[in-house]
Amino acid sequence: MNINTATVQQLTQLQGIGARRAEAIVQYRDENGPFTDIAQLQEVPGIGPTLIDNNRARLAL
Repeated sequence: MNINTATVQQLTQLQGIGARRAEAIVQYRDENGPFTDIAQLQEVPGIGPTLIDNNRARLAL
């Protein structure tokens, strides 16, 4: 799943991502531009390294 183009609905399909976190990802992307590294997701409140590790195989830029 491309984290730079995914919708809120698409992001909620990831493990541990509910509507609130998905909206935070989209808001961060809108305010700061596209992600340049998957680890940059940690800058979104509520997202830590474990959540990224659990979804790493499904994440793309």
